[in-house]
Amino acid sequence: MDQVVTCAARHNIVPAACVDIIIACACRLSPWRLVRGLSIAYIESIRSTPLLVQIYFLYFGLPTLGLRVPELQTGIIALMLNSGAYIAEIVRAGMTSVPNGQIEAGISSGLNYFQRMRFIILPQALGVTVPPLLGQAIVLVKDSALLSLISVMELTRVGQTLTSERFMPSEAFFTVAFFYLCIYFVLKSLADWSQKKLIFREAY
Repeated sequence: MDQVVTCAARHNIVPAACVDIIIACACRLSPWRLVRGLSIAYIESIRSTPLLVQIYFLYFGLPTLGLRVPELQTGIIALMLNSGAYIAEIVRAGMTSVPNGQIEAGISSGLNYFQRMRFIILPQALGVTVPPLLGQAIVLVKDSALLSLISVMELTRVGQTLTSERFMPSEAFFTVAFFYLCIYFVLKSLADWSQKKLIFREAY
């Protein structure tokens, strides 16, 4: 049952995080000062505070406001808000790295905003943002261990449960560390492969 809930949570966090990232990035690049200021306040407040503080704030703070959210959903919201702020900045940096001359050339060629995004900005921003996005994914996987502190049944929590029930701390946490290491090397290999592919395309 825990595996089913964990799998459902992973499927829920992906679209929610995508919406959060799109909104944060769009507001960060907005020409309106108020919208841009709110986005900057959200991003900087998340980046300047530890993830554990954010998790505890949601876990203990939401019930005081009358919102009773289960531990799993609280962890999903915390990871979504935290990773969304960092990824929004990565995407924004990639989009702003495109030279203004190319954008002006697209305007003079008669391309509208969506055409400039599709044919000029996004293809170049994708090459810049893929390696740091995969790096952020590695950080997110390791940060998910903090959810064990609010009793979310994730990998570290399973190690704690095995330790308390079967009194095998060495075997349990060695296995947990092994699985984290496997996930890390898979994501790192994917990041290295994508970076090599991007460098090869730029060279040729």
